[in-house]
Amino acid sequence: MANAVTQSILVVGGGMSGITAALEAAEAGHEVYLVEKNPYLGGRVAQLHQYFPKLCPPYCGLEINFRRMKNNPKIRFFTMAEVEKISGGEGDWDVSIKMSPRYVNEKCTVCGKCYDACTMEIDNPFNYGMDKIKAAYLPHDMAFPMRYVLDPALVKSAGAQKVKDACTYGAIDLNMAEKTLDLKVGAIVWTTGWKPYDATKLDTYGFKKYPNVVTNVMMERLAAYGGPTQGKIVRPSDGNAPQSIAFIQCAGSRDENHLPFCSTICCMASMKQATYVREQYPDAKVYIFYIDIRAMDRLEDFFRKSKEDQNTQFFKGKVAKIEEDSATKNLTLRVEDTTAGSLHEITVDMVVLATGMQPNTSDSPVPTSVSYDDYGFVASLDAAPGICAAGCTRSPAGVSESVQDGTAAALKAIQAIARR
Repeated sequence: MANAVTQSILVVGGGMSGITAALEAAEAGHEVYLVEKNPYLGGRVAQLHQYFPKLCPPYCGLEINFRRMKNNPKIRFFTMAEVEKISGGEGDWDVSIKMSPRYVNEKCTVCGKCYDACTMEIDNPFNYGMDKIKAAYLPHDMAFPMRYVLDPALVKSAGAQKVKDACTYGAIDLNMAEKTLDLKVGAIVWTTGWKPYDATKLDTYGFKKYPNVVTNVMMERLAAYGGPTQGKIVRPSDGNAPQSIAFIQCAGSRDENHLPFCSTICCMASMKQATYVREQYPDAKVYIFYIDIRAMDRLEDFFRKSKEDQNTQFFKGKVAKIEEDSATKNLTLRVEDTTAGSLHEITVDMVVLATGMQPNTSDSPVPTSVSYDDYGFVASLDAAPGICAAGCTRSPAGVSESVQDGTAAALKAIQAIARR
């Protein structure tokens, strides 16, 4: 039997699968360390406007999990932290974690005085750079932990002392430095998730070149109340309401030059986002260009309902090119209708690219020996003896599947400890 030290479990990644794995393991009686590189927990789910299957805001589920975490003394979590080294073996792992400075300590009351005193602005990472935020900031309205962050550029600037002086609680520490935390754990769960495929690599679609071409993750923030437009879906070029929007499926996915695989969730995500548009603009025209529609199990009903909307047209064909009218900033899509075998040019106000899910392990691998598939996903739930992978680290998945996978990974981690 492993000793008391190595009865603990490390979970790397604070998204839905990581939070689930941490909670399940802790509620089964194990000490758990949860490590997240962002300054908040919740992963990409926290950036959604709504998610399947209930189309409810993500804070519904996250708030419940955060409460469970607050009430469980067996969980310790670290934000702005990344695992640098792993050595040892099943039941007896040595882990080195790099802790980046937040420059704000636990005395923070979220009073906002540092924000008011700050004049420097940075691109807002939570909104995918679509707006600016002050360099002394709360990551988002429901951030957990609820604590401000100072951007390193602010700390190095002449305005840093003014921001520090504005805090009456002594919560700002400009001398806070990077440090290393060494842990010994019995099992590891790796749940570092995914990132949107880089749409700038899709030369013919004009992302970044044409302002009214956005990605699916950006569309979530446009529809969200905490987003850059306070939930109003508008054209980035002029702030006007779009009267026509095209959703382009498989933007870089199922393509041997980009992501060769299907990310499984993009079809339903675009249909969901089409409902955002139709709710705000009842007369708007929506086009969904697709190769195949992936609507599994109960989601078939949602697909059927979407097709019944007279203002939503499903167009079977892959868009070859997007061109912009320099005067109006409208976008013309050249596409072949593969059913009729005819070529079309369709002009819309705005385009949403359904970019795929690229695993973070494809460029930030686990710092020890594990197996990967051809696409950079960890090859199996049992990544190595004593190391489990879950959620989008293992395979493209939606929220509910990620929760299920996190539960399975927690059980596997507990079994790995029990074998010792």
